[in-house]
Amino acid sequence: MSIALDEDVLADGSVLLARQPIFNKSQDVQAYSLLYRSDNGTMPLEFSDEQATASVILNNYAVASSGGKTKRLPLFVKLTQSMLLSDMLPNLPHDSVVFELLREDGISKELLAVLRARKEQGYKFALTHYTGDKAQTPLLDLMYVVKIDLQRHDDAELKQLVSFCKPYRVHLLADKVESQEDFRRAIGAGFHLFQGYFLCRPVSIKGKSFGSSKILILELLSELNNPAATADSVEQIVINDPALTYKILRLVNSAAFSTPKQIESISHAISLIGMDQVKKWATLFLLSGQSDKPVELTRVMLIRGRMCELLAEMLSYPQTINFFMVGLLSQLDAMMDTEMKVLLDQIPLNDSIKDAIMSHINQKGEILTEVQHYERGEWDQMRNLLDKPFYEVAYRHSLQWADQVLASLQEP
Repeated sequence: MSIALDEDVLADGSVLLARQPIFNKSQDVQAYSLLYRSDNGTMPLEFSDEQATASVILNNYAVASSGGKTKRLPLFVKLTQSMLLSDMLPNLPHDSVVFELLREDGISKELLAVLRARKEQGYKFALTHYTGDKAQTPLLDLMYVVKIDLQRHDDAELKQLVSFCKPYRVHLLADKVESQEDFRRAIGAGFHLFQGYFLCRPVSIKGKSFGSSKILILELLSELNNPAATADSVEQIVINDPALTYKILRLVNSAAFSTPKQIESISHAISLIGMDQVKKWATLFLLSGQSDKPVELTRVMLIRGRMCELLAEMLSYPQTINFFMVGLLSQLDAMMDTEMKVLLDQIPLNDSIKDAIMSHINQKGEILTEVQHYERGEWDQMRNLLDKPFYEVAYRHSLQWADQVLASLQEP
């Protein structure tokens, strides 16, 4: 896996961006919230000045794959009052964007007039961190979405806020959903949309099983039946699916293939098991069922693994496939609803990979930390091992690659 960084790509990558999914009750992705970086905390000028950048944003950040089809989802883009009043709205299609109005003190008649005029033109707005403050009430008539910070309110306050907002016919979005318990709490309060890291902080249910894509396993079986197949060629299929990666690694540590050796890579694991045995187990995997986890979690795992690998390549680190493994498996606890330590104790991974996942130490752990900060928009916590545009390029390519992988794995 490699990537060419040409001047045109770097030019487009001058704005550092990431996206965070917004879910419905069924944990299907309904939209993406765009995270961006600028030195003064406002939207980069490129948003309003460069139509090409607007195209890049929509083509790379608002696209999702589901059911074998590619679809465009709404994009939430942050907007300050000063930008709105100074007529700096980005030149993006009305039906593809929801402008997220950052909560600021002071709601003037001028602001309300501009919002009303823009709404009549077809623009959609979301209000962040609505608290029930009476000063915010005039905004509710003009909003499409109202976001409420779940961590700032108890259950009684949440129900009161939801009840107050209902007559305004807005979509209610629970923000900062940090756990599955938060998710259930938000549903109980009457929210329609949900955003936060709850997929990354699962309730621990040890031993819960999960499945791999049947299409990918069929592809694996086809390759295993190829006389010219090698451990490396099989590895290139296996690493496209987090579930299958884990199953292969877990198999090496089972009673049937007990070995004191540490695994350096998937191809190493395949070599230890043997091609014939991998073929038999792949057939069993095919019959074992499907994962009940949202496809977005697999997408995020693939994006993270690929971005870790690309950053390692850019930094000329050795054995970049191990960086992919660290990123890919770093959310395995969310996929399996089991504590990470319990999972890693069951697979004979190289200690440096385990240490990177558990403690974020060594080069691999450092890269994983950078990628996680990037995903969450925690720009001030990044060490910036590379110039900013390289992160954007790596992330954009990882998005495209993950969507291509997922599209290829969907059943017809």
